[in-house]
Amino acid sequence: MNPDSNADQREIDKFGEVAHRWWDPNSEFRPLHDINPVRLGWIDRNSGLLGKHVIDVGCGGGLLSEGMAAMGAQVTGIDLSEKALSIARLHLYESGHAIDYRLIAAEAMAQESPSGFDLVTCLEMLEHVPDPASTVAACASLVKPGGQVFLSTLNRNAKAYALAVVGAEYVLNLIPRGTHDYTRFLKPAELVRLCRNAGLDVLEIAGLHYNPFSRQAFIDGNTDVNYLVRARRNA
Repeated sequence: MNPDSNADQREIDKFGEVAHRWWDPNSEFRPLHDINPVRLGWIDRNSGLLGKHVIDVGCGGGLLSEGMAAMGAQVTGIDLSEKALSIARLHLYESGHAIDYRLIAAEAMAQESPSGFDLVTCLEMLEHVPDPASTVAACASLVKPGGQVFLSTLNRNAKAYALAVVGAEYVLNLIPRGTHDYTRFLKPAELVRLCRNAGLDVLEIAGLHYNPFSRQAFIDGNTDVNYLVRARRNA
């Protein structure tokens, strides 16, 4: 894995430009604020975050990282956006949590700390990198044998395009236009294959749903649009 090759500077800049609004629950990050309790609950139910050493790959402004820290995890958050990490570090003064935020690629972190964490999270990131296989392999390297990796991304089909791109970006204006590149969405079978190639056994695939009008989110078995994958590194 080349730690310098799997990054898209346009994607990094795109999120960096709006990083100062990361913790505003009524900004373009509103959907993340609304789904965060649901995804946190899912991760905690399946791993028991209390006391675990966790790395949040693609942590952005730290929303998931702080949520896991609040549940008792010892969290490291990594990202390639200096602006997002600055906001994440700044917010620690308000929350009081202790999180180690680092400007480093997942691949480089995997070389530095192989098998260094009890569990790895990488949510809403795979659709923003040039080579998701490299990211998944890095996540697999970062987790201890027997540890779990939690992933999320968007399915690649007409329904996902209609809801996640046309609906969310152009009709409802929930997120900035151009946030997603449909060609980078991954079908569940494709992500399962990437996991297996990286030495991960897929334990669960679940759909993550969000109603922008009620601002409610829930998890079920429908993976048509947003979905979650839970996998374990082969012991």
